[in-house]
Amino acid sequence: MASSLPILAVLRSYDGATLRADALAGLSVALVSLPQAIGFALIAGLPPQMVVASLLVGGLVAALFSSSSHVVFGPTNTMSLFLAGVIHQTAGPLTAMQVAILVGFSIGVVQLAAGIARLGNLTQFISRSVILGYSAAAALLICVGQLPNLFGIVATGHQKLPGLFATTAERLADGRFSAVAGLMGLGALLLLLLLRRVRPHWPEGLVVLALATALAWGLDLREYGVRTVADLGALAATWPAFLGLPLNREALAVLPEIMNAALALSVLGMLEAISIAKNIGARTGQSVEPNQELVSMGAGNLMACAFGAMPGSASFVRSAVNHQSGGRTQFSAIFAALVVGVGLFTLVPLANQIPVAAVAAILLVVAAQTVNWQHIRTVCRSTRSDMVVFAATFAGAVLLNLDTAIYLGIGVSLALFLQKAASPALVEYAFNAEGQLAAVDHPAARKNPQVSIVHVEGDLFFGASDLLHDHIRQIARDQRLRVVILRMKNARHLDGSTVLAIEQLADHLRKSDRHLLISGIHGDVARVLKRSGLVARLGEANVFAAEENPTLATKKALVRAQHLIGVKVDVRLFYPPEQLPAASA
Repeated sequence: MASSLPILAVLRSYDGATLRADALAGLSVALVSLPQAIGFALIAGLPPQMVVASLLVGGLVAALFSSSSHVVFGPTNTMSLFLAGVIHQTAGPLTAMQVAILVGFSIGVVQLAAGIARLGNLTQFISRSVILGYSAAAALLICVGQLPNLFGIVATGHQKLPGLFATTAERLADGRFSAVAGLMGLGALLLLLLLRRVRPHWPEGLVVLALATALAWGLDLREYGVRTVADLGALAATWPAFLGLPLNREALAVLPEIMNAALALSVLGMLEAISIAKNIGARTGQSVEPNQELVSMGAGNLMACAFGAMPGSASFVRSAVNHQSGGRTQFSAIFAALVVGVGLFTLVPLANQIPVAAVAAILLVVAAQTVNWQHIRTVCRSTRSDMVVFAATFAGAVLLNLDTAIYLGIGVSLALFLQKAASPALVEYAFNAEGQLAAVDHPAARKNPQVSIVHVEGDLFFGASDLLHDHIRQIARDQRLRVVILRMKNARHLDGSTVLAIEQLADHLRKSDRHLLISGIHGDVARVLKRSGLVARLGEANVFAAEENPTLATKKALVRAQHLIGVKVDVRLFYPPEQLPAASA
């Protein structure tokens, strides 16, 4: 990575115009962040002070290490939802706050280590369908989870969607909800949608919260079952205090229990950070360093947990606001964190009076905003594999634990990829009248086969070894066959499993006085065959390296086949009937 603190390079050319642009963008981000923070506290079941501290401490530290000019760190929808599940499932002596801090510490360690080890590029091997499936399910879970808050229903305690939805519907049907809270929540929702349509550049969340707070305060609606932020845990006008890292005996005892979820959250956070940074960088022309973004996320989470704050990640909404508001450098995210800090001292009395129903309405809109329907349609229409991965991740997130959904989606996507990659093309070829290799259309018309040329094309890693072995064994059932030539000019990524499969084929043929020849090897295939000792075991006279003439090695193998058999032979070429690609040299 170019620098451990990329912001130092920004300072060298920083000027007044950039300062003004960053300050205005930071103000816009802060106006969006404050109402979101209270909503995320509602999702996670944590005091709002912890979530605001994440915006302040984590956001400031992450900006110092980020290579992106626009990525904003802090609490997010998915992080809040994930934390709620971990807290609900974790048994032991720790409080919800302590569990959240311990999870943040674990995430920070994993992300920082991944960045230092330069593992950022590994995230490209995780399908976008996994992220889309998880994000869509998280949005649905948040929406259903906020229905009780929208109608003033006391939390049901369910974490799975079916139970949560059923309980909420039952209490609505039985009339066990606050009509006043419901009217306020629905009114706030309608006003949000109206403002987004007629005044898209206004901070609609802040406007709605201000109006709802004034109404609740002026009419004292708490008597009618309208809960406020103070009921969740009152905000205090104090800066976050340094608490140190959560490494006491009780925390270390619980650490193995939460590591599975922490690892899933770390992977999810890394994917979000790199994806957001690259997407915005593609629009601005900025080059983003993935490993530096991991260091940024890790440092932000470690420092946040040291100050008793909720863990965070790269925020899609706040990063987009930063870019759209004209932010130019990482200082825009720093200014946003500082404005949040000022808000702790100036807005606390008002913030504690914000109705929970209005916050729930904002969360419904924010959750729906995170679902990219166009991308979902694209991946589901692209291939059946993409659709299966999306559906598996979505179903896992809705019906199972959230960390299980991440692993399930990644596992399914890798399994489907390996299934595709592990299918090398086995094609029959013959020399035509011009002396060139060409695909054979009707192999059944050939008679008296004694030599088979099998053209192998594709990746020959461990996933393909059984397929290659089984196909050649099928061919070798014909007892008239005396020599099999594997033409491996277009084979790639040979590994030990496939070397062993080829050696077993050679041994099988040798037992019945038949022979295996290999032609056209070059590059990594040749190196693997030589280093493994297979060339020596087959005999160098039976292995032919690729030459400038693409068919010469195979012609030499045919000459060797005739020498081994002792007579001039007709040549029959085998291939799977369902696979007949265009001819290639």
